[in-house]
Amino acid sequence: MPRSVNSVASRARRKKVMKQAKGYFGRRKNVWTVAKNAVDKAMLYAYRDRKTKKRNFRTLWITRINAGARLNGMSYSQFMGKVKANNIDLNRKVLADLAMNHPDAFKAIVDKVK
Repeated sequence: MPRSVNSVASRARRKKVMKQAKGYFGRRKNVWTVAKNAVDKAMLYAYRDRKTKKRNFRTLWITRINAGARLNGMSYSQFMGKVKANNIDLNRKVLADLAMNHPDAFKAIVDKVK
């Protein structure tokens, strides 16, 4: 009995990876072994950085809240402590948006917690 290889599936698998490597520079876009490694690494970075993005945004929100709080004579830690103590249920994302885009509303919150 002759050896049977599933050429259709193999070609489809390679085509899928080569399509993902479209736009890469040099041999990464058209040589199978190089493209496969590049796509694998890219997928690894994408998985890792979906987690990192959440951390980065939280850091950005904290920075913005801190800047807004300091303009109103408080530090970030004092402000967040008093927000929690006064049972104001606004998360950092909303507070950061208020601090950046609606400083009057943010000042009202700061005055309320003072």
